[in-house]
Amino acid sequence: MSRNSQVLKRKQSGLMDREVYEVVEQSIDVAFEQQKFQLKFYDYLRVIDAKRKDADEFIASSTFKEIKDLILELDEYLKGGQDNEHKQLREAYGHIPKPQARKIKQFLEGILEDAERYSYDRRPGRKTKRSK
Repeated sequence: MSRNSQVLKRKQSGLMDREVYEVVEQSIDVAFEQQKFQLKFYDYLRVIDAKRKDADEFIASSTFKEIKDLILELDEYLKGGQDNEHKQLREAYGHIPKPQARKIKQFLEGILEDAERYSYDRRPGRKTKRSK
């Protein structure tokens, strides 16, 4: 019986991981398409009671790296320039006004910072401070 429960726990955590990635990717799509920034990632991780291991897996994931790359591209788009790379970025992100691109970049940075902060806060042996 305990072996079956261990297998179930592993399967459930795998489902939770996929769910986290889906939520993050959907929120990024909504941010680009509808300019709505709905995800507070730290709060989401707390609500689903994610473990530090889950946050660390997200930080090591390709989704995290893609978000970092997206931030760098948006940053270069915001800087502007006349070289070939900036022309490609203008072509890719030209439909997004620069003030909106800044907001999207801040939103994406917030997702990354929230994941890192959650991992830091969930270190073993540390009690989180609760406000009274």
